[in-house]
Amino acid sequence: MIQLLFTVIISEMVLILLFSFKTPLRKLVILAVDRMKRGRGPIMVKTVAGTVLIVLLSSVYSMVTIQKRWIDDGAINPTDQVLMVKHLLEATLMGGSLFLALMIDRLHHYMRELRLRRKGMEAIKKQSRAVEDGKVSKSEEIKALEEERTTLETKLKQLESVLDSKTKDITTSEANVVALRKQSEGLLLEYDRLLEENQNLRGQLQSVERRLSRSGSKKNS
Repeated sequence: MIQLLFTVIISEMVLILLFSFKTPLRKLVILAVDRMKRGRGPIMVKTVAGTVLIVLLSSVYSMVTIQKRWIDDGAINPTDQVLMVKHLLEATLMGGSLFLALMIDRLHHYMRELRLRRKGMEAIKKQSRAVEDGKVSKSEEIKALEEERTTLETKLKQLESVLDSKTKDITTSEANVVALRKQSEGLLLEYDRLLEENQNLRGQLQSVERRLSRSGSKKNS
């Protein structure tokens, strides 16, 4: 019994040391404890712990009984001394094993929580990096859009200047067309006047020729 308890305590101490230091075996130990806590594992552990606790209480009761016997008899029996030491050692070992088992359970729980929190922190860091990368890409996109807007504004100003010059040219051309139209109208009026004068002169010339022909015919007769 005592050898078994020593073996259990040494095993528990080794597990605590493996939990305490970061080694390749720690992951294996954590996985083993995880599997032990699944299925029927917790029931078996509670059963063993309950049995050890009952034996511990039995040893304590035996020590109390032996101590009462010493008080009643007033003398110390060597056999009772051996039994007292045996029960005391067993109770100490069983109490220590239960305490170390509780420590292992708490260490496993806290390390599991720590691992989950680390994973959560890593996920948050990845998300923050992704957000920062998105911000950088968005800022670059905004800069590109601003440059494109500046280029378009420059082109728009150039087109506006070209449009103004074309508008001025069109206005000048329209003024020239109006002037040419007025000039052509004046020329048409002048042409009509000259044509009318030409007709008048022809009429006068014909009348003069008629008179001359009449006067010549009178002389011949």
